[in-house]
Amino acid sequence: MPLDHVRLVEVGARDGLQNERRTLPASVRVQLLEHLADAGLRTLEAGAFVSTRWVPQMAGTDQVLKALPSRAGVSWTALVPNVQGLEAAIAAGCREVAVFAAASEAFSQQNINCSIEQSLRRYQEVIVRARDAGIRVRGYVSCVMGCPFTGQVKPEAVAAVSAALFGMGCYEISLGDTIGTGTPAVTTRLIEACSQVVPVSALAGHFHDTYGMAIANIHAALASGVRTFDSSVAGLGGCPYSPGATGNVATEEVIYLLDGLGMSHGVDLDALIEVGEFINAELGRETASRVSRALLAKRGRLHIQ
Repeated sequence: MPLDHVRLVEVGARDGLQNERRTLPASVRVQLLEHLADAGLRTLEAGAFVSTRWVPQMAGTDQVLKALPSRAGVSWTALVPNVQGLEAAIAAGCREVAVFAAASEAFSQQNINCSIEQSLRRYQEVIVRARDAGIRVRGYVSCVMGCPFTGQVKPEAVAAVSAALFGMGCYEISLGDTIGTGTPAVTTRLIEACSQVVPVSALAGHFHDTYGMAIANIHAALASGVRTFDSSVAGLGGCPYSPGATGNVATEEVIYLLDGLGMSHGVDLDALIEVGEFINAELGRETASRVSRALLAKRGRLHIQ
């Protein structure tokens, strides 16, 4: 990948929607994903094979994947928590999956009801089975800069989990600031620690905007050599640990930053804003993207009080 090119992983249809109150039918989620691909995004989370009792927003993920057309250069991905989830993903035609571990023991217990070590043993089986089936696996590490239960998380703890997932066969490790407490200085230290055990080319940033630091943290990660970032159209998805706070960084904000830096990304910002308007209407919400609000207001399509 050229040094001036940034790859975006669009997480709005999974990580975004699973934190929205309204549950959308599979047909609308398919439309969202196709519109996002039309706007130029090439790696898109399509859903998750998790318990619909706990995450009802992800019901029908198999229907979504089966309905999505095969598109050259586009990868539809899904989150899987175990081998059962992987098998469901394979049956639905998914060719890339993601597994998720935590850098915080407390968060791991609260989120997936097992220790970090137990989760890694579980994912070892998932990754081996995926490799045998020709499925690519991406790894997520949550709470990389802070835990909602225990506070600060040491970079060394994040590096250890990242190294374990990478060593098992995950082609990329996405570092998630789950509660959005990170700052540029902390981001720089985190990337420095993780790049000692995982090539920086295999690291991605997943920043939440709870404290308004997501774009600043992305800028710091860019300076540290990271060239892949997760983002969510219209900032879909709140932060469950900070009620009312912004969650995922908006894809529009990331594109605006990259355009200002003269970096390539392949995404049409105007088309992306239109996709945001589409999904916001379906959810009955306003956009969380300040870039979208500013550009829509400039065009006379948004009334700012």
